Amino acid sequence: MIVTREIVASKIGEWLRHEITLDQLVDWSENALQEATFDVSAACEIAEVVGRLGLADVRSFGLTWDDCEELLQRLGYKVHVEILNA
Repeated sequence: MIVTREIVASKIGEWLRHEITLDQLVDWSENALQEATFDVSAACEIAEVVGRLGLADVRSFGLTWDDCEELLQRLGYKVHVEILNA
């Protein structure tokens, strides 16, 4: 599987929307680091972001909103938050 910026951004979004757990995000990133090929147009950035996600379950690293915003920016994305009336 080829991992692109879009795929990584989508995974971060899934976690932020509580569609996947932190453990699932970490598992995905660890598998991607071991088995996937990174899109050559941004391989370094993608590998660094995926590597950082793989450490998110380690207490000293964690994963905050600010971390996600920074990682998404490194991938070329802007974060937009929309609050809806339930």
